[in-house]
Amino acid sequence: MDFLSHINAQFYLIAYLVGGIPFGLLLAKFFAGVDVKASGSGSIGATNVLRVVKENNPTLAKKLGAATLILDAFKGIGVLVVANMLGLSDSALWGVAVLAVIGHCFSVYLMFEGGKGVATGMGVFLYLLPIETLIALASWFILAKTVKISSISSLGALLIAVIASFVLHPEMPHAPIILIALIIMYKHIPNIIRLFKGEEKCLA
Repeated sequence: MDFLSHINAQFYLIAYLVGGIPFGLLLAKFFAGVDVKASGSGSIGATNVLRVVKENNPTLAKKLGAATLILDAFKGIGVLVVANMLGLSDSALWGVAVLAVIGHCFSVYLMFEGGKGVATGMGVFLYLLPIETLIALASWFILAKTVKISSISSLGALLIAVIASFVLHPEMPHAPIILIALIIMYKHIPNIIRLFKGEEKCLA
């Protein structure tokens, strides 16, 4: 229990617990009366919320998809802001970032299942690597408009963010960045398999 008395450990735990809040699942159930885990891809993320709710209410689907995206992103940002204000080191902040993504992808509230980590990963990257993230978001927008497949857009933007971090900040430790990227890629394995089979659904 002495471990939990350390402020870094406390924020690691908070980051995991806050990261695990399934906003997409909660919003879809409360406002649309649907269970996104039982429909579509089964993910609790914004893309699946949009896809599932759109079947009955396209207007509501856009609102809930946007709300899910914003809330999932701010799960990581919120904890990082407070941790930074309290003077946690850069390495501790990256630990918070990793735990927030792990919490989203392997939520304790969902028997260690969860989303794919894209929005939460984007959120922590935006706070810790703002320039790289803006480059990645521009890349995502271009891919989303041209390829129109969510998984390709997300993974392509993720790869660009990682590469940009090496180019713009070659001196910084990249292990947390790579770890977050690997977690997100792992959660996208079903999508990657469907891509190779030509079965992955388009955004539109």
